[in-house]
Amino acid sequence: MNFRVNNTLIYFFGALGGLLFGYDTGVISGAILFVEQDLHLTSFTEGVVVSSILVGAMIGAAISGTLTDKLGRKKVVLAGAVIFCIGAIGSALSPNAGVLILFRIVLGLAVGSASTLVPTYLSEMAPTAARGSLSSLNQLMIVIGILLAYIINYIFSPSGDWRWMLGLAFVPGFILFFGMLFLPESPRWLLMKGREQEARQVLNHLRKGVGVEEEVRQIKETNEQEQGGWNDLMSRWVRPALWVAIGLAVFQQIIGCNTVIYYAPTTFKEVGLGNSAAILGTVGIGTVQVIMTIIATRLIDKVGRKPLLIIGSIGMALSLFVLGFMNALSGSTAAAGWTTLICLAAYICFFSISWGPVMWVMLSEIFPLSIRGLGVGVGAVVNWFANLVVSLTFPSLLSAFGISTLFIAFGVMGVLALIFVALKVNETKGRSLEQIEIDLRNRVVPGRHSAVPVKR
Repeated sequence: MNFRVNNTLIYFFGALGGLLFGYDTGVISGAILFVEQDLHLTSFTEGVVVSSILVGAMIGAAISGTLTDKLGRKKVVLAGAVIFCIGAIGSALSPNAGVLILFRIVLGLAVGSASTLVPTYLSEMAPTAARGSLSSLNQLMIVIGILLAYIINYIFSPSGDWRWMLGLAFVPGFILFFGMLFLPESPRWLLMKGREQEARQVLNHLRKGVGVEEEVRQIKETNEQEQGGWNDLMSRWVRPALWVAIGLAVFQQIIGCNTVIYYAPTTFKEVGLGNSAAILGTVGIGTVQVIMTIIATRLIDKVGRKPLLIIGSIGMALSLFVLGFMNALSGSTAAAGWTTLICLAAYICFFSISWGPVMWVMLSEIFPLSIRGLGVGVGAVVNWFANLVVSLTFPSLLSAFGISTLFIAFGVMGVLALIFVALKVNETKGRSLEQIEIDLRNRVVPGRHSAVPVKR
């Protein structure tokens, strides 16, 4: 194996799937305002069009987790890029709601695979000291993709050309496929498959020859204890990691994060803003999201994962409570519209420095190597299912209970998320993936597999 790719490009293209993830989930927020009119959607079919991508995402996450452990991270990312391109073109050319829903499901297959593969690939390529920051590139790319989608929506909003909004996802999909052709495979996956010489070449390139032998030794020691498969994922020593993954995945959604992304324009219209003003408001929120995620990439390896989750939970819950009570008092007025914009911006600030990046980073860290793809896949499937439930029910709940009650309920979920993090989540900052795995084993059998020193 001989490759000459700058490390920066490796991490950039490794994270580019996140941009497609963000664009394809975010673009529908503005496009749906015009799709609804052009394809004569009912309130039910509107919810199905928006949420159909999540059905595909659950399938993609479930399949890709196992495939990536068998075939490698790189091959499955390449396949996902092709599916992105097919889904983008098909969505843009859809003649009716049924075809659009079909291709949104196809897009979901790629979005779901990206949600498992990108954080896994980045965490396995990154050095321990910078793993949180580099793994956070996934979330940074996601929010850049969302912002790009908002901008494209605003550009095409005067003409209402939703087909261009959806079809432009082809461009980053093609770039992802082309870039991944030149990227190396994950060295940890190579070692798991017995391809030690190739793994050493990749690690020497990534680490500039520093600490490679020690890293190889740690990976090989943990590999000797593992088989890989569903039995291992459900085993007693892995179960704590599995429950943490499921809890993080569920709470990230039921705090209401994707209602902001999918239905922000609808929310702004609900409080009195017009179509263009509503879409422009989402551009502002998307910009805040990108800025705060950049800050998060600087904080996650300094402050730690758990403190950021706690800070984020408190901030999001307070923002949602203020949003709910203020709108209950103000009604559908211009003041309520601006209050909504400010509160949602504050909510996005706290989400973007905490639950947004940290959930995906921790999913890629807490599982053993032999079942990492499978474990991350399970977490992603749960995340997408929770996403589906929230996004599919949001329009009906908004109609039945109103925006105030709904956001107060999300605020209560933020309080429950805070309690979960405080009681169940352990810090992973500054520890190698192998050290995290050994600690997981030692919780069940104290003192076992302690040959590798654990940094506290």
